[in-house]
Amino acid sequence: MTDMVQTTTAPAAARVSDTYRWAQLAIGVAAMVMIANYQYGWTFFVPDIQKKFGWDRASIQWAFTLFVLFETWLVPVEGWFVDKYGPRIVVLVGGVLCAIGWAINAEATTLNGYYLGMIIAGIGAGGVYGTCVGNALKWFPDKRGLAAGITAAGFGAGSALTVAPIQAMIKDSGFQTTFLYFGLGQGIIVAILAFFLIAPKAGQVPAAVQNATLAQTRRNYQPTEVLRQPIFWLMYFMFVIVGAGGLMVTANLKPIAVDWKVDAVPVTLIGMTMTAVTFAATIDRVLNGLTRPFFGWISDMIGRENTMFIAFGMEGIGIWMLYLWGQDPIWFVILSGFVFFAWGEIYSLFPSTCTDTFGAKFATTNAGLLYTAKGTAALLVPLANYVQQTSGHWDNVFILAAGANILASLLAIVVLKPWRKVVVAQSSV
Repeated sequence: MTDMVQTTTAPAAARVSDTYRWAQLAIGVAAMVMIANYQYGWTFFVPDIQKKFGWDRASIQWAFTLFVLFETWLVPVEGWFVDKYGPRIVVLVGGVLCAIGWAINAEATTLNGYYLGMIIAGIGAGGVYGTCVGNALKWFPDKRGLAAGITAAGFGAGSALTVAPIQAMIKDSGFQTTFLYFGLGQGIIVAILAFFLIAPKAGQVPAAVQNATLAQTRRNYQPTEVLRQPIFWLMYFMFVIVGAGGLMVTANLKPIAVDWKVDAVPVTLIGMTMTAVTFAATIDRVLNGLTRPFFGWISDMIGRENTMFIAFGMEGIGIWMLYLWGQDPIWFVILSGFVFFAWGEIYSLFPSTCTDTFGAKFATTNAGLLYTAKGTAALLVPLANYVQQTSGHWDNVFILAAGANILASLLAIVVLKPWRKVVVAQSSV
């Protein structure tokens, strides 16, 4: 399968229709939906794993951290394969590895078994994630924030419809059977979708946008050049400090609810009644998905950094309010949803900002390099558990997470915005 990587003498292909572009985007979104539970479903398995084997929570959560590390840190390598050979093979292998990973979890009886299963699933999920986001960035240079947001929304909200079924299957059939059936089913669907994915050729898509609010480079940076750009490392640092707070809540949503004694309390909102943790998990995933295209679309209009300032500030305030009021079951549901809404947009804003700054030709690899920040942030998840275990409460974890988001909000508008204008202007000369 050919990809966007072309020689300078290759003739440009004819422009494709918008319908064709949106169809490619839809395939990527469907694949993202199928890998969502490998990350967002994990929290429902933790209490049962702990109950069955008696391991401490922090040790179990290393499996989640390893998943995120291998999901993210290998994306640049997988992105290189995509940029060179096209998206199909990477997504196909990714689906197979996802299925194998949770099948291993279904049989695991040791911590190392869960670590291995989640590492393999992480490699597979990362290949699918990086490929689909990178493909969206290439197909939509004219709507980069929106396209990346819609694609990332599949991952953010993809598990919303399966929150109740996963918990029901864990209760009725056990968590090991649930690992097996959901793991195999989702992985197989991803492998089938892979055969329909292709990447654009030169000339098939519109030119990159350049206006007063949206600065996009005309130059295509090689990945090795990107790593030498100080502005890349500023974006990386911002990604880490914002990502850590959201990952901490993602991995520990049910344990936090249990510690605050709100997990099994019935909550009625918008005409529906569920236990607080089920309600929160469902709303969180929906809002975590909606925020990605929403803020991506906003960023296409008012600029990436202005949008970061607003969203990261909201996240900091939301985490602080959850810390203050989250032990009330209704506020736990509402504020956890607010936190996820203000957090999920990092997966549309950072990839689109990276591609705006460094070009589309190597978008999958370069955005993948930045995406490894999610893995770095995941290292802080077990640290949060150790802080909680040492102190006996979540206070310090929430205070640090709120402060980190406020810092990132200020960095976006005070440092990143003026700096990126200079970098783009210089690269376009």
